[in-house]
Amino acid sequence: MGIIQRQGIINSIISYLGILLGALNTIVFLPAFLTEEEIGLTRVLFSFSALIATFVPLGVNSILLKYFPIFRNKEKRHYGIFGFAVALTLVGFAIASISLLTFKSFITSQYNEQSPLLNEYFNYIFPLTFFLAFSNVFFTYSSSLFKTNVPAFLNDVFTRVLSIALLAVYFMKWITLSQFVLLYVGVFAVIALSHLAYILKIDRPSLKLDFKFFAKQNPREIVMYGLLLSFTSLSSLGLKYIDIVMLGKYLPLNLVGIYAVVVFIPTVIEAPLGALDKIGVASISEAWKRNDMAEVRKIYFRSARYLLLAGGFLFLCVNLNTHALFQLFPGKDYSLGESVVLIISIGTVINMATGINDSIIYTSDKYIYGAYMLMCLFVIAIVNNLIFIPLWGMNGAAFATAFSATIFNVMKYIFLWKKYQLQPFDKKTLLTLLSIVLCFAIVYFIPQFGHPIFQIIFRGIVISFLFLSMVKIFNIVPELELELKQFLAKKLSR
Repeated sequence: MGIIQRQGIINSIISYLGILLGALNTIVFLPAFLTEEEIGLTRVLFSFSALIATFVPLGVNSILLKYFPIFRNKEKRHYGIFGFAVALTLVGFAIASISLLTFKSFITSQYNEQSPLLNEYFNYIFPLTFFLAFSNVFFTYSSSLFKTNVPAFLNDVFTRVLSIALLAVYFMKWITLSQFVLLYVGVFAVIALSHLAYILKIDRPSLKLDFKFFAKQNPREIVMYGLLLSFTSLSSLGLKYIDIVMLGKYLPLNLVGIYAVVVFIPTVIEAPLGALDKIGVASISEAWKRNDMAEVRKIYFRSARYLLLAGGFLFLCVNLNTHALFQLFPGKDYSLGESVVLIISIGTVINMATGINDSIIYTSDKYIYGAYMLMCLFVIAIVNNLIFIPLWGMNGAAFATAFSATIFNVMKYIFLWKKYQLQPFDKKTLLTLLSIVLCFAIVYFIPQFGHPIFQIIFRGIVISFLFLSMVKIFNIVPELELELKQFLAKKLSR
């Protein structure tokens, strides 16, 4: 895990800086600068576009992650696989655009009653989808080159800086709502172009595919792999965006806006998963290429242990402070989302506890099973949202998301165990869960007093002390303690 260790720290810093800016953007600036309806408008537009953008590349991202090691040759400019990726993405965008235009009347009719404002800005979905799709493709290409820090900075930090600046401009009433939405799309155009500029700086990508070399690599298998995973990508990220898209049908945009703000809070918990997955996927792909099962097993096991620890700690920090946090929000309506945060957080911790299993499955030779599971997930998520949103509103959307994610992770766990005898749990897993439960029970009953910021700081200190003490007492990560002691001994001996 050398590459993971070298870049993981920087990626984690970038991820948390992005989370911090995202928190300021979503929790502070959005509620202060936009109405709940305006927040709902931008989030539904983004979620709808992001959902389509996952299909647009026609599986190019998955093709790059799985097959780039075969094409890797700097002298040959990687045999023009960059050009292949761009061309396939353009084809996918054309298909998506034609489909959207064909079904535009039906789609807009679903939002006429609860979210009529969305229909006024429906056409912005086209350019927003285009830029989101190419940003993802360019990011994946950089990741295949083992260059993730700058692309991660663009996605996690620069995007949010531009968004905050745009909110400030709108708040000053220098632009209208229509101009705001247009510039909102422009933010993602800047990000996509920045990704491209970085690729041109670090590499010499060719738009001309080497057809002779490509023909030797079983092109039918590559293309079919991509097409299959284009649907699976839609299914995978569908779980992330389908709730907001469907909420716009059943609830007014102001409630969608509240949900969109509060549902961001649990993303703090999954930041380590995103950082580790970005780095780990390339190493896992290389391990599969060498048929190095020991390395795959090592990455799987360690990722699950460390992610459960990190996720559990952040789960405690978030959910034991939500009441105080919502006291800082402008208006009392946002407190309606307190249970949403808890429900989504539980699903997130379950997801992290299973490690980077997605990367292991979708870079293996059994990827097709992962595709089938993802398709099942998408159907399950839609059905769950159709059932629970009308019943419980925002809480129903949160429950549908968490429940669907849990079912999906159970499926992946069973698959990896049956096919590869891989499983990431041991007695340390139970001790970690016990630590989380005990810490939650103790801190939950501490009386809340003083200013909300003081409450958050005080509880954060108590949580840190209790949780780290339990990790030490139960000896959950002895290898990290050993590495730390060796590091300190080496430094002190100089």
